[in-house]
Amino acid sequence: MRGLLILFALVLFTALGIPLCAEDISKIVDQYIKAAGGAKAISKIQTIEIEGRFTSASNGKAGTFTFDTKLPNRYYSELVADDKSWIEAYNGKSAWHENGAGEIATFLGEESSQLEAAGQYYNTRLLNLKKNKLVLALVGHAQVRGKDAFEIEVTAASGMKRHVYFDAATHLIVEEKATVGGVEETMLYGDYRTVDGVKLPYQIELHRGGDTYQIAVTRAAVNGVVEERVFDFPKKSQVQLPDLKALFKKIDENQKTIRKITENYTGTRTEQETEYDGNGKVKKVETNQYTFFYLDGEEVSTLVQKDGKPLSEAEQKKENEKTRKRIEELQKHEAKKEAKEKKDAEQGKEEKNGDPGIEVFLRASKFANPRRERFRGQDVLVFDFEPNPEFKPQKLEEKVVQKLAGVVWIDEKALNVARLEAYFVGDMKLAGGLLANLQKGTSFVLEQAFVNNEVWLPTYAEAHVGARVLLLKGFKVDEVTRYSDYKRFNVESLATIGKPKEAAEKPVPAPTQK
Repeated sequence: MRGLLILFALVLFTALGIPLCAEDISKIVDQYIKAAGGAKAISKIQTIEIEGRFTSASNGKAGTFTFDTKLPNRYYSELVADDKSWIEAYNGKSAWHENGAGEIATFLGEESSQLEAAGQYYNTRLLNLKKNKLVLALVGHAQVRGKDAFEIEVTAASGMKRHVYFDAATHLIVEEKATVGGVEETMLYGDYRTVDGVKLPYQIELHRGGDTYQIAVTRAAVNGVVEERVFDFPKKSQVQLPDLKALFKKIDENQKTIRKITENYTGTRTEQETEYDGNGKVKKVETNQYTFFYLDGEEVSTLVQKDGKPLSEAEQKKENEKTRKRIEELQKHEAKKEAKEKKDAEQGKEEKNGDPGIEVFLRASKFANPRRERFRGQDVLVFDFEPNPEFKPQKLEEKVVQKLAGVVWIDEKALNVARLEAYFVGDMKLAGGLLANLQKGTSFVLEQAFVNNEVWLPTYAEAHVGARVLLLKGFKVDEVTRYSDYKRFNVESLATIGKPKEAAEKPVPAPTQK
């Protein structure tokens, strides 16, 4: 009997066109692409516009719905009812939203990544998965509105996931589930019609948070003119940018002033590194904890824990020795630097600062969407940046900055960068690609805080790295770093660190707190 049931299931799944194993994911996608209009027609899509009217299931009120996408990753979703707007958008550099009260703000962290992933997904349309860094995984069979469907999990380059359901008979997408802007969202599609050779839905049921919207599409267009300003912050929220050259100069000068103050602080740094295999599955997770301090503007760290466990006595002694050598290297470098500066001064030569500073952004980037917001309880200036195509980089740091796009939060009063989000708009090759190749989409986040009402110090860092090193197989790593337990100490106590009898049994440094 059991054998007959299995045979019946095989026949049924085959008749419905439902694949039976993960290896057939490509078949599902190919069937969808063919049903939606074919790879040739879909690959020509630059923009999509969908407009409609809805009735809210919660209060019966009517409103309008707008959904726009534009290559390479622009995304805009809008609900309007009773003169109130709920908007979420990604403009290629930053994600933002407007709530029903008319408040407009930049999304941070995971919510920002969710909007970026939505823009990537809706613009790639499951074409060129490897190039667009989308990873698909088979979930299984499902029922959508009583019909057989096939569920696939789509993971974006940022790690954000979306569940997509394909109708077993029509092969079109009938449902999508994802977290967008921090809210669970489900989209159900129906009444597909052909628009310029591409199938688009004319019935959409949107579940967002606790609300349900029945949307009847009134207009759908492919490759219409959609201006960049659609995805940018509304003009009403924008402000006039200050003189950035003057502002960046002040920030640079402030960094030099507080650089010495940082040497009065020690703290704890915890790093969690997650490595993924080629299918986007977690390969390994490592957590390391360090104590650290600053010397000549450099962070000097000592490993004290691995995966929550303290190092053995022998391991700690080895780590302490590494730290001592690092201190010696920095002290020798600083001595040479001071000697050169003294010699140059005696010979009447002008001092040349080798540190490029934040001013390199002025030359390598373009700036847009300036606005003022609240961040961590402080008033900050926020603006987007992207590569300046007219700038011709020469130095490595210029080449790096000219490959970046993102958003920056600046505390003008404290003259420091409070937060920075950036990603590579193209591959960044080191040594012509022989040494390493940071892949397009590699991104990072940095945050600082004003500690002890005295100095800005890092509090959080996040990196999503796709790379290929020494022409070997590529890898993908996510790393999250948290800084904590900042305390003041006497930098002069470092003079005793080099003595094994005093420090061999303890993690380095062992500062004297004030």
